[in-house]
Amino acid sequence: MGSPRLVLASASPRRAELLRRMGLNAEVAPADVDERYLEGETPEAHVERLARAKAESVATGDPGVLVVGGDTVVVDGDRVLGKPADADEAVTMLRGLSGREHRVLSGIALRGPAGTVSAVGQAVVRFRLFDEADAVAYVATGEPMDKAGAYGIQGMGGALVEEIRGDYYTVVGFPVGRFIELLARVGWRYAFGRLEPMGK
Repeated sequence: MGSPRLVLASASPRRAELLRRMGLNAEVAPADVDERYLEGETPEAHVERLARAKAESVATGDPGVLVVGGDTVVVDGDRVLGKPADADEAVTMLRGLSGREHRVLSGIALRGPAGTVSAVGQAVVRFRLFDEADAVAYVATGEPMDKAGAYGIQGMGGALVEEIRGDYYTVVGFPVGRFIELLARVGWRYAFGRLEPMGK
C-alpha cells in the first residue's frame, strides 16, 4: 500500500507550508462552508465542527485520499475573535489584546475512507503591552487581515507576543501533534517526510 494522497481543505498558506515542512505534499482544495456559530456552541465545539465540515465538504470518496480540514479562533474572555472585517476592526482587536492573555483554539479533522476523526489543540498567548501606533503600523503591513485575532505568530506578529503556553502550532493554525494522532487513528504513521501504514 503506497502513501495516501493528501488534500488540504483550506486556503491557508500557513497550513500548506507546515505540511511542506513536514515533507508532505498536499493538494489544496479550499472548502466553502458556513462559518457562523450555532446557538449555544462553545468555541471548542465550533472549531472542531468547522474542521470536520471542511474536510467532509471536499472528500472525494476515493479510498486512497485523506482530506485535512482546519479552523482557528482566538478567544478573549467570553469574546470570540475571528478574522477582522477591515483594518479598523483589526486595530481594535489588537488593542484589546495588548498586555493581556488570550486563548487560541485550532480544530483539525482528517477524513479517510472509514469516516472523519477530529481533535482540538489549544494554547494561551500573552501579548506584550503596546500602543495604538504599534497596532496601526502592524495592520498596515496587511499581515493580520486573513488571521483569527488579527495576528500571525509565525510572521511579524510574533513581535507582539510576550509568552506562549501550550502548542505553538495551534497558534499558527495547524496543531501538528494532533494531526499525527489523527493519522494514527486512521491507520497511518508519520515517518518523517512520508506516511506509512501502521504496523509496517
